Amino acid sequence: MRGSLSKLSKTSVTYALKIPLRSRPPRHFVSLFSARALPALSISRRWNSTDLASELNAALDEQASIDRSFAHPGALSACPGCGALAQTIEQGEPGYYSLKRKTVSSFVKQDIADEGSEEAVAASAIDRADPILLESLGLNNFRAAATNEGAAKLPLCDRCHQLIHHHVGVPIQHPSIESIADTIDESPYKYNHIYHVIDAADFPMSLVKNLDTFLDTSGLRSKNRRAKHARYRHNKVTELSFIITRSDLIAPKKEQVDGLMPYIVEVLRDALGSAAKEVRLGNVRCVSAKRGWWTKEVKADIWKRGGGGWMVGKVNVGKSNLFEVVFPKGKAEDINFDSVRRNARRANNTSMERLSLEQDEPPTVPSIQDENSLLPPARLETPFPVMPTISSLPGTTASPIRIPFGNGKGELIDLPGLARSDLDQYVDPETRDTLVMKARQAPEQYVIKPGQSLLIGGLVRVTSMEDDLVILAYPFTPLKPHLSTTEKAIEIQTGARELGGTKSIVTPEAQCKMASAGVFELKWDVTRQRAGPLTTSAGAGLKPRDLPFTILSADILIESVGWVELVAQVRKRRSPSSASSRGDKEMGRNSNSNGEEVLQNNAVHYPKVEVFSPEGRFIGIRRPMNAWVLGGQQKRSSKEKGRPRKSMRNSGTRRKQGVSGVKEA
Repeated sequence: MRGSLSKLSKTSVTYALKIPLRSRPPRHFVSLFSARALPALSISRRWNSTDLASELNAALDEQASIDRSFAHPGALSACPGCGALAQTIEQGEPGYYSLKRKTVSSFVKQDIADEGSEEAVAASAIDRADPILLESLGLNNFRAAATNEGAAKLPLCDRCHQLIHHHVGVPIQHPSIESIADTIDESPYKYNHIYHVIDAADFPMSLVKNLDTFLDTSGLRSKNRRAKHARYRHNKVTELSFIITRSDLIAPKKEQVDGLMPYIVEVLRDALGSAAKEVRLGNVRCVSAKRGWWTKEVKADIWKRGGGGWMVGKVNVGKSNLFEVVFPKGKAEDINFDSVRRNARRANNTSMERLSLEQDEPPTVPSIQDENSLLPPARLETPFPVMPTISSLPGTTASPIRIPFGNGKGELIDLPGLARSDLDQYVDPETRDTLVMKARQAPEQYVIKPGQSLLIGGLVRVTSMEDDLVILAYPFTPLKPHLSTTEKAIEIQTGARELGGTKSIVTPEAQCKMASAGVFELKWDVTRQRAGPLTTSAGAGLKPRDLPFTILSADILIESVGWVELVAQVRKRRSPSSASSRGDKEMGRNSNSNGEEVLQNNAVHYPKVEVFSPEGRFIGIRRPMNAWVLGGQQKRSSKEKGRPRKSMRNSGTRRKQGVSGVKEA
């Protein structure tokens, strides 16, 4: 073959460089694993056939070595950060590896050099062993420890490298809920558990409604403790639980977040709809990967359940960040070596003979997988694998990432995020990172008087519709708020006026699309939480129904950004017939099933606000969390403001000296 290369013409060489060396992979990958071009040849203007043939032979050898490295099972079939299949053709697509990068070139060279090592020979022997024998020995999913310890760290693709080090990247097209369901249906495990990840920043707007119906799970457990909750479908069981991430954005302390769990469950029940009224909702956890709140318990549950664990949720809810914290790294099932020895003695002699005959056979590289499969192949199990890439870019994960654990006990799969909010499309690309709340906000208190409006970063405008009522606002958002008259706020939001000479983060196209998102009522009673010493046991100890006013509140949600807490104090309307009575019936109050006080419409006037946003979207409402009460803005101590007190030491002596001095005078 190589002797005939010297007779090639320049045209034939140019055509040979364009011949694909590998067929395309399964269809579910965003970045297809197609042909890779040969390394560039240093062809000068003066060339002969002998020099060209030698350079082409060297290029073919180098490409063959790269092919062996990429085709090695578990070596570099896909990017460990985003899950896209490895390729060297489409430079702008996920999974692209530039051979000029030092990390990639060193990995390829090390992988080729390690092919003849003892660890590789041991792993190859286990791969060629009879599955019946390995199962009898309890080593059907075992890999040599030396292979795991000496395995090179898988490099990331160029896209993940740019996201981590330069914060630059292009999001992928988000999958549909139907494709996620088809992917989970291909699970090789009998027992599967879906972890529905929800963001606490705009909770519950990131909830995927009717997820149990789309994924055909066993359903949520009812309040009837005798009812069956496990349901088999195609000889598989799939259960569902809710995990609310980034709970450190809600309250500054873990104990405060734990105290909010009844509130969180009720808000989740309201978001699920009428079907959730008879549901137990005991499968809800509020965790924080940043602070480590309840992550150990989730990790223990994942290890105990085993099987297939699937991270499902919308983009930018913190799935990959949570994945890195709760994955059981460095943990494996204990091997009973006595049982292994007994099984080895009882092993079939024919299996041993078949194994000895296959030692001299060359190892076969398994194919990547079925082209019609939506589920990519799993990695080789290692104690400390490379975790998925964490980035604020929506759609970082391009394909399902399967990482096994526990010596074949189970897998944890990070799925691509579903479409969430395209609010970032209405913001300048340079300032899109400011939309993500990375730490809990301690906002100031803004007093919205009649005729005023509150602007949130120029994107959202909250306008009071009351003529004689003051509304307090607490914006828990990373965007800068601004309070002004309604006329000026409209001009700033539409781009007719600049805000203090600073450039607006809203694009000119979005400024022309501002519309009303609706009128919202402050209809939840928070008098007990907001009345201060009037209702506390250490203070006056009055009951809310005995007060002449009512404090109403509501949380206005901004999708994927945060929320604005609104509070207003309203005087009660009393008729002359009910002036002498303070009972619940005359005050227009009743209680719901949870014991929470709910005002009737004829008792108190509900304050209203109108919210404006791009195209009237990205806005929601929920019952108030009272986050300002949990931990608002830090206030200075009264001792720091006043001058220091005079020391009382020897005050009696100074007083006597002063009196005697007055008598002598």
